[in-house]
Amino acid sequence: MIIMSATAQNIAQMYDQLSEREQSIIAELISRLLPDDVATPADLTAIAKSQEDYERGETVSHNDINWD
Repeated sequence: MIIMSATAQNIAQMYDQLSEREQSIIAELISRLLPDDVATPADLTAIAKSQEDYERGETVSHNDINWD
């Protein structure tokens, strides 16, 4: 069960009254307001895996990468 503040509940009710097109516009607006430097769950999983690889010594030297 998700517990929302009164403000969040009010916003959710207003959002539900919008057409699908309007909801899409609002979702796009909200996504533009959110910071883009926040790690997602997928980011955190990749970071944890890379840390494990690093701790096992499973690394690749920059010199071994073909940057061209």
